Amino acid sequence: MGSMRALGRRRCLELLGSVAVGRVVFTDRALPAIRPVNHLLDGETIVIRSSLGGGLASAATAHGSLVVAYEADEIDAGTHTGWSVVVTGTARLVMDEERLRRYEEALRPWVDEPMNCVIGIECDLVNGFQLAGTNPAGGG
Repeated sequence: MGSMRALGRRRCLELLGSVAVGRVVFTDRALPAIRPVNHLLDGETIVIRSSLGGGLASAATAHGSLVVAYEADEIDAGTHTGWSVVVTGTARLVMDEERLRRYEEALRPWVDEPMNCVIGIECDLVNGFQLAGTNPAGGG
């Protein structure tokens, strides 16, 4: 049997910053929605790009801010090892021109769709865990 242990906030943010892809969870027309996105971490802000016509950007625009969850992980199913980090925070459109330019330069979309807005997610609640597995074949 493997084990699972909780990670501290600082370690969670380090791990989150070490990967380029996660999943943002938000409410779209009163239903839960999940979208895979590429991201960067700027201090304690997760930065993603979106389309103004997209569900998350539309909701953030309509409400000014929106509570979302963001999850990223790196798990090896073969060795049962890895980690997962979940952030709950407030998503807002980035309006500052200097930050917009910097984020648009640093964060290139992975899909061939217009990404005409930048969203910052504040890392309010940060939780994570580390999986320490065993060799499932019994060799270790």
